[in-house]
Amino acid sequence: MSITEKVIIRGLTQDGGKFRPSDWAERLCGAVASYGPGRRIIFHPNVKLASIDDVKCVVIDAVLEETDEMLFNFLMEFADDNNLQTDRLDQFPLEENG
Repeated sequence: MSITEKVIIRGLTQDGGKFRPSDWAERLCGAVASYGPGRRIIFHPNVKLASIDDVKCVVIDAVLEETDEMLFNFLMEFADDNNLQTDRLDQFPLEENG
């Protein structure tokens, strides 16, 4: 596995519909975050918010599959349960075509 490999969960269903609620990505990232001093939220370093082609996404470092298999499976099961589009990419961010 290359160090830049990522798994992308897109806010689109398999049939191309927009996934609701609109803050699903923030909620998902919050669900796997922890809390530090002063109840400050600490987002998981391998799970990030992104917008790709104006679609909210959650970007997961694929290394999570090896370092925290339960968390990785939780995220992938969320995508499966909600019929969301997923991609595994060797390079992220995506290169611009042109």
